[in-house]
Amino acid sequence: MNVINPATEEIIATLQEDTEHSLHTKLEILKKAQKEWAKRDLAERIHVIQRFDDLLEMEKERLSGVLTSEVGKPLQQSRNEINGARSRIQWMYSNVVKYLSDEQVVKYNDLKEVISYDPLGVVCNISAWNYPYLVGVNVFIPALLAGNSVLYKPSEYASLTGLEIEKLLKRAGLPDGVFQVALGGGETGERLLDMDFDGYYFTGSYRTGQHIYQRVAVKMVPCQLELGGKDPLYVADDVKNIEAVAAGTADGAFYNNGQSCCAVERIYVHEKVYDSYISSFVKEVKSWKIGLPTEEGVYIASLTRKEQLDVLEGQVQDALAKGAVLLSGGKRVAGKGYNFEPTVLTDVSNGMKVMQEESFGPIIGIMRVKDDAEALRLMKDSVYGLTASVYTDSLDRAKGILAQIDSGTGYWNCCDRVSAGLPWSGRKHSGIGATLSHQGLRAFTKTKSWHLRSGQ
Repeated sequence: MNVINPATEEIIATLQEDTEHSLHTKLEILKKAQKEWAKRDLAERIHVIQRFDDLLEMEKERLSGVLTSEVGKPLQQSRNEINGARSRIQWMYSNVVKYLSDEQVVKYNDLKEVISYDPLGVVCNISAWNYPYLVGVNVFIPALLAGNSVLYKPSEYASLTGLEIEKLLKRAGLPDGVFQVALGGGETGERLLDMDFDGYYFTGSYRTGQHIYQRVAVKMVPCQLELGGKDPLYVADDVKNIEAVAAGTADGAFYNNGQSCCAVERIYVHEKVYDSYISSFVKEVKSWKIGLPTEEGVYIASLTRKEQLDVLEGQVQDALAKGAVLLSGGKRVAGKGYNFEPTVLTDVSNGMKVMQEESFGPIIGIMRVKDDAEALRLMKDSVYGLTASVYTDSLDRAKGILAQIDSGTGYWNCCDRVSAGLPWSGRKHSGIGATLSHQGLRAFTKTKSWHLRSGQ
């Protein structure tokens, strides 16, 4: 399996994909190691994860370089990703005792009723390439803290980072066999679905997530899916600092080249502020530096997957054919690398692909609306339900709109952010289950109810 630098199109590594035999060998190692790992005191498991967190900081520059070389994001954004992952890890190990310790629910005379949280066993984590550290630690850190062993399959586009994670966990003191990496593409993933895991946790596209869900349903083990979105954002007419809002929402749409599950993917703007918003938005987009991800100050670099260039071109062509106006970008960048210009389309309608199908690239459609009611109707018009955002001076106005949208997260005067203390969950085609928060810690456990009566 060749690892290709998306900025230069050069092969930077060649790796050996796992075979059916090697995967089964790793599973047997994981099963044996899990039993011993689960016997360790929670304090010991926390110590290992704390040490892993320290190593991420110590190795950040090197790890950022590896990440940028295989996924194409600007080097500073790779550093930001590792910093964000460390923040989540720290929340997890600081709160795991509170949420995974035995919980006494009832105490009545001689009767106690208690909930305990046991590890699932061996967890299969099929992860994503757009934020391999962030989406990775959402799963394998709480899984390890809870006493599970983990078979971690990084995306084939982030395999080098997956191997670095494994090395650092071992350096941190994780016993041999508790964390194993599976290398390969779709064929490797298919083999994992046939194997005897105690839970499946996937981050990626709706289509692949649906396939995984159907394939493993007969096993009756937990299956969580963190999938994509077509996240809407509404700018109301009472927003005062329209330039700041335009700059912030442009970042929400284009950060990491728009390759974020919770990136802003459709924008609706009240007609009273539409013209000023568009002017400020386009000005912000055109101010960004485009270039190699290793260059200082670059904001827009390379897409990770070459195939996405065709998707973006198709969305632009569809929009223009249906009457959209192109204000910026719209085509590939000439030369080496999987590069696409940051693209702004206006006069769009909700029937266009750019407003309905996940873009996962540096492209946005912006639509004029006459009032809140029209904005709400259009925001709700989606099979996805990950996040939704409203910019307005009124909290009540924002909550009134967001409460009617079937999404896992609502944002008031912000967008495209994740907090370790809040559950990260999608609705409809955006997924099933939750990571992060106490729910995300407990997602890797099975509960046991204890009815304990003394004095008999």
